[in-house]
Amino acid sequence: MADASELVAVIEFLRGSLPFNELSDAELQQAVSSMQVSYHPHGESFSVDSKPSGLRILRSGAADIRDADNKLLDRLGEGESFNIAGLNAGDGKVVALVIEDALIYRLPDVAYQTLRGSNRAFDRYFSGQRSRRLRRAARYQPEPNAMLAAVSSVMTRDILTVSPDASVCQAATLMAERRVSSAFVVADDELLGILTDRDLRTRVLAKGLDGAVLVRAVMTPAPETISSEDSLFATTLMMTQRRFHHLPVMEDGRLVGVVTTSDLIVAKKNDPVYLVNHIARQDSVEGIQALVESMGTLMVEWVVGGMRAPQVSQILTAISDAVAVRLIQLAEADLGPAPGPWAWLSFGSQARGEQLLGADQDNGIVIADSVADEQLDWYRQLAEKVCDGLALCGYKYCPGNIMASNAEWRSPLAAWQDTVQSWARMPTEDAVMRVSIFFDIRALYGDRRLAKSLQSVMLQEASSNSIFLAALAANVLDNKPPLGIFRRFVVDRDGEHRDSLDIKKRGVLPVTEIARLHALANKLPEVNTSSRLQSLIGAGHMAIVDSRNLTDALHFIQGLRMDHQCAQIQRGDAVDNYISPRALPRLAKEQLRDAFTIIDEAQASIRQNYRAGMA
Repeated sequence: MADASELVAVIEFLRGSLPFNELSDAELQQAVSSMQVSYHPHGESFSVDSKPSGLRILRSGAADIRDADNKLLDRLGEGESFNIAGLNAGDGKVVALVIEDALIYRLPDVAYQTLRGSNRAFDRYFSGQRSRRLRRAARYQPEPNAMLAAVSSVMTRDILTVSPDASVCQAATLMAERRVSSAFVVADDELLGILTDRDLRTRVLAKGLDGAVLVRAVMTPAPETISSEDSLFATTLMMTQRRFHHLPVMEDGRLVGVVTTSDLIVAKKNDPVYLVNHIARQDSVEGIQALVESMGTLMVEWVVGGMRAPQVSQILTAISDAVAVRLIQLAEADLGPAPGPWAWLSFGSQARGEQLLGADQDNGIVIADSVADEQLDWYRQLAEKVCDGLALCGYKYCPGNIMASNAEWRSPLAAWQDTVQSWARMPTEDAVMRVSIFFDIRALYGDRRLAKSLQSVMLQEASSNSIFLAALAANVLDNKPPLGIFRRFVVDRDGEHRDSLDIKKRGVLPVTEIARLHALANKLPEVNTSSRLQSLIGAGHMAIVDSRNLTDALHFIQGLRMDHQCAQIQRGDAVDNYISPRALPRLAKEQLRDAFTIIDEAQASIRQNYRAGMA
């Protein structure tokens, strides 16, 4: 590195890297003058025997530090350094593996040792490096969470199948002989229904029917199923929420097994599924409140246990669902039966299954048109009880008052449909802003057909109106990722969150808005963002690479947001969504820049595709 301009560039780079920031100008210049630069492709490794020796500093790329058992000890990114000889004190088995093509500055061993001998802070950093790596290893090698295993690992494959034209007596005899509590009704390899001990009790004996009645007359038709690749968590959650005792397991469209409640017993008291189950058994708001008070601590445990952002979001959403459902049930117990069919609606992140901590309420009620005006007060009372209960349990009142306790969002189906149609036909700025919440819709409780009817109107109106889609696209484009010139982060310059950016508003929401726009334009009913992006591939409306890039960007950003909130919980701070890019490791910074760049490119595509409607 003899060129003066090159030396200056390297010096400036190292000034921002530990522990070179501890060196004087003279020491830094002396070190850089003896450095060499080299390129190393993905897959190359460095061991104690690698020559030449010295301190290696990553100018770009990334490397893993692994022990003799291939256990990951640390992951290094731009600006971080390693000396293999120093990391191998004792066993000589630690290696550095290049995982992204890397440009490396090497400080020869003589110059490296000279700096350590003359600068105490520089020496102290590398003296403690190996122990720091070992202490941090647990962060990269979390204990596997049993709930993430595939349901195929516990399901029963030896299943009993019967014909729909068999008699109940024949089916019951076979069940007794096999000592099973369920039989699956199959014809031509197609699963038609399920017959359980409970069906025999409630639909045959309790009704006074004899054993000659056909199975098809008393079975549960078209039962819900789960894939053999789905996790134990997803299976247990579905069975707990729906109160299933038997769940058919499918593989390539064929019935391959059954999972029962006894298959899913777990030992941990703080398991999320058990928490959902405990919430469902509470008989007061205070009881629910006591259970969810420790939510932050539990989230930290789940993250340390190896759960990733999508699973954590799914868990936290399931818990908020359980809280809302139990509060509704308690309100119904006080008020008596509803005057007519209705459904409790969740909007926004709860509807998408993407909540983290700190979520506020976004909900509504849709009521059957057959309910008379004088009966509507029942729904008002229920809404107020539930919204107040949610607030007591930590789910803040919506700042925009988008809650069922507001009469505007507690209406008959026809009124809801009229509102949606007016939004689509006159896309004012206010209407477009509301769409960002209301078009992510999920029925949480009650008659789900009402919610489906409302969603079908939403999809029809949105997909058939190019002006409305253009207005929605313009709204998407207003929320730019926070990257400026030369891919520098754009952060708040003053105020409470100085030098930080809102990772939810500037990172998560742009991806959800992009996926929502494309889903509405193509009349896709999925609400979860990852599911929308996957469905866009299947429907031929998005390239696989674009869908996967946006999904990866979303999961990475959500992971940063989750880690940020976990750190706040551990410090005892209130959780928020503001992260400081300066506080991120270099590799994470580059990954965040890449995620924002993916979003920016997706927005550019939207500008091109919806330009005609905007004009």
